[in-house]
Amino acid sequence: MPSVLLTDSISFELGALEPWPSDVKLYQPYEVEHILLQDQANSLAVQVFLRMCGLEFQVEMRSNAEHMSPSGKLPFIKCGAFVVADLDPIVSFIANKGINLTDHLDAAQKADMRAYMSLANNILGNAELYISWCDENVLNEVTCPRYGSVYSWPLNTLLTWRKQKQVTKKLTALGWITKTLDEVYEDVDHCCNALSERLGNHLYFFNDRCTELDAVVFGHVFTLLTTPLPDNRLASIVRSYPNLVEACQFLEKAFFQKPTANTTDGDSDNFN
Repeated sequence: MPSVLLTDSISFELGALEPWPSDVKLYQPYEVEHILLQDQANSLAVQVFLRMCGLEFQVEMRSNAEHMSPSGKLPFIKCGAFVVADLDPIVSFIANKGINLTDHLDAAQKADMRAYMSLANNILGNAELYISWCDENVLNEVTCPRYGSVYSWPLNTLLTWRKQKQVTKKLTALGWITKTLDEVYEDVDHCCNALSERLGNHLYFFNDRCTELDAVVFGHVFTLLTTPLPDNRLASIVRSYPNLVEACQFLEKAFFQKPTANTTDGDSDNFN
């Protein structure tokens, strides 16, 4: 059976009738040499969301993952006969199977959660794009070498140029292309401050239970803390909000690290 891209309610209903397969695959670019900031954040958000839901999946890294995605968005999952790209459609697809993380929230809390998810994705996600493609140092030292690493010349140069044009067009439409680097950093700081105030002294944003918001923030925070860049200012901004760092470390340990006999409490080495 050919794969079906979920784009309408009928497809979602059809997908909901099938049990969760044991061979679900999540597709993303190669982590070590190819993936960029925003794709890494989005992939981690989907991975931790699936783990929060207790659903099995395997990560498949492909050099052409972006071009395999029906919508061009990453990551995407192949679940049986269905292909679903990006976090929100994946959340909706899984919710139609009767699995969701927001049953404990009332209507006002769900609206609040969606607002903070939008804040995180719009500010941190756009900042990741801006830093990757508009900061000359990052563009030349990180983005171009990584994005083109899986292609031979001259395809590596042509595809990198085309991608830069796509991102520039998007940031222009969003009003981000005219921002200065300092303004971008300021936006990130304001976003982290708002998220930090909402989180308070808890490990989860709502009712001490995980939601999609926790997954989204984890993806961005972990990526900004652990991705080497010529200027570490993004990581420094995030580190200035210890509760966000602590929540990120908690989720990493809870959903990504296998417990061992030598496991001890404390900060994860990945953040050092």
